[in-house]
Amino acid sequence: MGAGDVRRVGLSGGVGARKVTVLAESAWSLTLFWVACGGVVGWLVTLLADWFVTLSWAPLQGPAELLNSVPEPWQTVGAVGVGAVLGLVVGFTALHESLAVSVSPSRVELRVRDSSQEFGRDEVALAVRDGKKLVLLGPDGMEIARETSELSWSKVAEAFAEHGYRWADEDPYRAEFRLWAPGMPGLPEGADALLRARAVAREKDGGAEDARELRGELLRLGVVVRDEKRRQYWRMPRGS
Repeated sequence: MGAGDVRRVGLSGGVGARKVTVLAESAWSLTLFWVACGGVVGWLVTLLADWFVTLSWAPLQGPAELLNSVPEPWQTVGAVGVGAVLGLVVGFTALHESLAVSVSPSRVELRVRDSSQEFGRDEVALAVRDGKKLVLLGPDGMEIARETSELSWSKVAEAFAEHGYRWADEDPYRAEFRLWAPGMPGLPEGADALLRARAVAREKDGGAEDARELRGELLRLGVVVRDEKRRQYWRMPRGS
């Protein structure tokens, strides 16, 4: 995982045709990786079951004894098969959650889950790697997109540079981010409440989509947010 597919597609015919570079995770390799992981986990479960039944104090004695009651080779075949199926489900989920990037001389498109964001050439002043995030910055320094990426960073950088976009391996505004604490001064009206709500959403299982929407609300107030572990950092572009 991490290398992904790179495709260069012609947008018009003839000599000098404009091209769009498409970067996306390889569906085949990503799914195969998780199926293999699931199969290995299933096999390890059979080994653990053999060990657990010898320990009177170990938890899950009932399931371990039930698994051990299945004769070989069906015990191993069944466990590996179930693990592979679960791995297949995880693989499809990971593929659905993965980022795909399309870059052409006139636009940039980011696709993740069932949504896409498209930006014209004049909207993208700089493309940046920030840890595992691909960040797009506007001419005023405002962040216009931030998405998790498992793509090869060298290929992402090459795609942007090939089409004439500026690229940076580190956010040039990183030093301007301040650690957020409830009630701190300097934020526009309403931003502190949104950051509080976002902090709560980030702690919840399944709260990622709420945190994403709240980030968008903060951007509308002129506040850029980045996450580092459980902390939120913020900055306001000059002139906001």
